[in-house]
Amino acid sequence: MKKDAKIRGIVYSTEHGTLCPDCGEPIATCLCKQTRAIPQGDGFVRVRLETKGRKGKGVTIITGIPLDPAGQLTLARTLKQKCSTGGTVKDGVIEIQGDRRDMVIEELQKQGFRTRRIGG
Repeated sequence: MKKDAKIRGIVYSTEHGTLCPDCGEPIATCLCKQTRAIPQGDGFVRVRLETKGRKGKGVTIITGIPLDPAGQLTLARTLKQKCSTGGTVKDGVIEIQGDRRDMVIEELQKQGFRTRRIGG
């Protein structure tokens, strides 16, 4: 089934539901996403404000998080609730809407992360 799913590009099956695009297995039993290594860095979580490409709207960017993808989603959910705002996780980077650097740094330090504020 793995090779057939990759060749045909099947992403959904009525029998199994959503399939992993990498290995072709059902999402519930997919192992390729779970075995990815935790990103290694220098031990600091960096928090910065970014406005480029957003029509002047500020977004708090959090990088260098030493967690697996599931842990990043959980952390993002917690930060969004603490900041009372929206956000997302893209390629291991958490984006929180608005300039919430102080709140994010405070919450990350409570959870035991070493943080650095980047920029002004």
